[in-house]
Amino acid sequence: MAGPNIKHAAYHGPSIMKEIFFGISLSLMAGYLWKRHHWNIQRRTREFYGLLDRGEISVVVEDD
Repeated sequence: MAGPNIKHAAYHGPSIMKEIFFGISLSLMAGYLWKRHHWNIQRRTREFYGLLDRGEISVVVEDD
């Protein structure tokens, strides 16, 4: 009676292509999120100055 012949997974080291793919993917996602954050700030600034130019808001405190 022989025991079961089970093959164990052996570690072959890092896969260079997989590492490059993951690195590029993560950097593109992080860059997109950072750019989206800046677009949001830019949109708020344009909206603020648009309202200021139309006279709908003011930055001067009114005295009572």
